[in-house]
Amino acid sequence: MERAIYGSSAMTATPQQRTMERAGRYEGELDARKRACPVRWRGKNLSSLDDMLIPLSFKWGRKCCYCGATHLPLQIEHIQCRAKGGSDRISNLCLACGPCNLKKGTVDIQVFLAKKPDLRKRILARARAPLADAAAVNSTRWALYERLQAVGLPVECGSGGRTKFNRASRGLEKTHWHDAACVGASTPEILQIQGIVPLLITAQGYGCRQMCNVNEIGFPCSKPKGAKKVKGFQTGDIVRAIVTSGTKQGTYMGRVLVRATGSFDIRTKDGRVQGISHRFCTPIHRRDGYSYKQGADHAAHPTQSTR
Repeated sequence: MERAIYGSSAMTATPQQRTMERAGRYEGELDARKRACPVRWRGKNLSSLDDMLIPLSFKWGRKCCYCGATHLPLQIEHIQCRAKGGSDRISNLCLACGPCNLKKGTVDIQVFLAKKPDLRKRILARARAPLADAAAVNSTRWALYERLQAVGLPVECGSGGRTKFNRASRGLEKTHWHDAACVGASTPEILQIQGIVPLLITAQGYGCRQMCNVNEIGFPCSKPKGAKKVKGFQTGDIVRAIVTSGTKQGTYMGRVLVRATGSFDIRTKDGRVQGISHRFCTPIHRRDGYSYKQGADHAAHPTQSTR
């Protein structure tokens, strides 16, 4: 996993999918609300730079902006160094590997990349590009937060830096459900997570608009697609089939692959079962564009309570 190192801290630079309630602080939102409640990370207060790691990883593609290296520790780099008046605004920040960051030092980027004008132009153009997607997400988050507050129930949100600090200080690995449990200042010192089995949900989509399969050079190689629904079933539905006759007697449960003939395939945890008649199938869950499965049982961590 990629890491981002700033000063004495080490924090993940890999983008994380966060819940809508976690109101991230991007440029323009790093204001007094966060500075009024500082969070400490390995002996120092989390600064605005620590919360910039996630949007920077999106903006720069999780690679060194100077040499393009990936899958190695990355550092926050000031395009115009602070020793020469550079600011901490996101328009002056990028990600760089350790050797490139050390080599650049306090050298002006015009001098450092004098022999690479195309790269210099590309870096400066990307640095000035606004975080349009981040702004849209932030607007949605705050609108949702205000609506939830209007309901009257207790609502809490926190920055990405706070979530990382809570998760790392409790010795938890990087997972989405651990992040959700570590949002905000009210996260308890000891999380009772032993024996918790998370439900893993993955977006699969609803298919595509392609009318038929094509070969490697783009020519059609199959018949046009038929109707999506056959005998009331659609590919992706979760069904239970109780077969009472024939050579495939038994009970099968899984996602179904429909065929126009009415003879379906069912993908179970033990493999794919072919040739199951629609007459034996009972729908359990209609296709909604997501897949569901249970994660591994969470074992007790040495820093967590085992009570």
